[in-house]
Amino acid sequence: MNLGNPLILVTFLPLVGFLIILFLKPEQKNAIRAVALATSLAVFGAALWLLAQFQPQTAGLQLVVKQAWLTVGGMPVQFFMGVDGISILMVLLTALLTPIAILSTWSAVQERVKGFMLFFLLLEVGMMGVFLAQDLVLFYIFWEFTLVPMYFLIGVWGGERRIYAAVKFFLFTMAGSILMLLAIIFLAGQAHTFAMDELINSRELFAGAQMLLFLAFGIAFAIKVPMFPLHTWLPDAHVEAPTAGSVILAGVLLKMGTYGFLRFNLPLFPEAARQLAPWIGGLAVVGILYGAMVSYLQKDVKKLVAYSSVSHLGFVMLGIAALNPQGISGAILQMVNHGLSTGALFLFVGMLYERRHTREMEAFGGIWKVMPVLSALALIITLSSMGLPGLNGFVGEFTILTGAFGSAALGSPWFAGLATLGVILAAVYLLHMFEKVFLGPVKHAENQGLKDLNLREIAILVPLLVLIVWIGLYPQPFFNLINPAVENLVALVALP
Repeated sequence: MNLGNPLILVTFLPLVGFLIILFLKPEQKNAIRAVALATSLAVFGAALWLLAQFQPQTAGLQLVVKQAWLTVGGMPVQFFMGVDGISILMVLLTALLTPIAILSTWSAVQERVKGFMLFFLLLEVGMMGVFLAQDLVLFYIFWEFTLVPMYFLIGVWGGERRIYAAVKFFLFTMAGSILMLLAIIFLAGQAHTFAMDELINSRELFAGAQMLLFLAFGIAFAIKVPMFPLHTWLPDAHVEAPTAGSVILAGVLLKMGTYGFLRFNLPLFPEAARQLAPWIGGLAVVGILYGAMVSYLQKDVKKLVAYSSVSHLGFVMLGIAALNPQGISGAILQMVNHGLSTGALFLFVGMLYERRHTREMEAFGGIWKVMPVLSALALIITLSSMGLPGLNGFVGEFTILTGAFGSAALGSPWFAGLATLGVILAAVYLLHMFEKVFLGPVKHAENQGLKDLNLREIAILVPLLVLIVWIGLYPQPFFNLINPAVENLVALVALP
C-alpha cells in the first residue's frame, strides 16, 4: 500500500495527532489543543494536495488504493478507496470544518480537553473513510465508526439532556445501520463481491430484489440526512451537542446520508430509484416546508438552526430525486453550501452562548449596537442560509429547483413549485431570528457590556465567509469538479 497516497494521508493522518495526544498529560490543555489543531491543519493540507492531483475532466475514480485485505465467507474484502467528483468536495469540506471546529473549542471546552480532542480526531478518520471507501464492508466499518466518537462528544460534553440526546442519536442511527448490513450481506451473497465497481457491473444478479435493497440502504441514509419523518433525533442532538459537535454534525455527518444515496442507492438500484423518485421528492418537499415552519416557532436560536437543517437537506434530497444532471449537481453543491452556512450559524450561536450562557432569543435584542463585527458577519451568514442571490445558498437551491422543474423522474413541476415556498419561508424565519437577536434597542442590561469578536473568532469565520461569497459569485470551478462524475452517475440511472 502506498502510504504517500493522498487518500491514505487525509484518512489516517489524524491518528498521528491521536497518538501524540495519548502521551500528553490531561493538564497540558494548551499543548493538547495545539497538537489537535496542527494535525487537522495537516489533514487540510493533504486535502489540498489531493485537489491538486485531481483531474476534474475525469468522470471515474481517481488516485485509487486497492489492496487485498481479508476474506469473509470466501469473499474478498478489499481495502479499496478512490475519489471522484461526487466525493472530492465532501473530503475538502470535512478537512476545512474540522480545524475550524477545533479552534472554536479553545475557550468553550475546559473540562476533559484530552478526551474531547482524541474523539474529535477519531471522528475525522471515520468521516474521511466514509467518503472515500469503495468496498461495502470498508464503508460500513467507517460508517459505524463515526457513531462512537459522536456519541461521546454529545454524551460527555453536551448540555443538560446530553445523555438522552446521545442515546437517541445512537439508537436511531444504529437501527438504520442494521438494515444496511443485512442488505450488504444479501448483495454479497448474490454477486460474491463487496467492491462497488464489480457490484455495479453485476446489477442484474440482484435485479429482482432492487426495491427491498434500495429501501434497506435508503432508510439507513434517510435517518442520517435526516429526512422527514425520521428527523426527530436531530434537534435534540444539535441542542445538546457542544458547538464544535454541532458544526461537524450539521456540516459533515448529515451529508453522509445524502452522499450514501448518490454513491450506493442510485448506481446499484436504478430501477427502484426511478420508481421511488416521486415518493422521495414528495417527502423532501414535506421536509422543506415542515422544517421551515417548525423553525419559525422556535424560541431557542440553536433549535431554530437545527430545524432549518431538516428544511435545507430537503432541497438536497429533492435534487437527488430529480435524477438529472442539474438536480444532482445542485444537490452536491448544496451539501457543501449547507455545511458552510449552517456550520457558520452554529459557530455564531456558540459565540453568543459563551458570552451570555443562554440561547433564548428573548434574552438578546439590539446586539448590533454592542457587537457590530459579530452582527455584520452573522447578517451575511443568515442571508446565505436564506438563499439570497450573490451568496452560495442561492446557486445551490436555484440549480436544484431547475433540475426538479424539468425532471422526467419526478414527473411534475409541482415538486419544484412547492419547494420554492420553502425559500420564502426560510427568509421569514431567518429574518425573524435576526431581528429578534440583533436589531432594535438593547433590551437587557446584561448585554450592554458584551465583548465583540476577538481575532481567533474572526479567523474561525473568515474562511467560511470567503467561500460563501466565492460560491455565490463564481460557482463554476465547483461545478467543474462535480459535473463529469454526475453525468456518469445519471447515465447509470438513465430513464429507459
